[in-house]
Amino acid sequence: MVKYTLGTEGQVCPFPLVEAKQAMEQIELGDELIINFDCTQATDALPRWAAENGYPVTSFDRAGDAGWTITVQKSA
Repeated sequence: MVKYTLGTEGQVCPFPLVEAKQAMEQIELGDELIINFDCTQATDALPRWAAENGYPVTSFDRAGDAGWTITVQKSA
């Protein structure tokens, strides 16, 4: 399993989600995408997108005062 990091800090929604979708298309099954973001709306949009697509969320943490990091695994 390979872990990839996507930094979307400073971007407003829906751009963190748009970039996450594009990045997920580029990685292999079983790999993980770590998404760093600071858009409050993405705290709901990213986990919902992962659930709707069957991607397990393996980690979702607060990063500082106004940031978050979510790790999503690409699965079949």
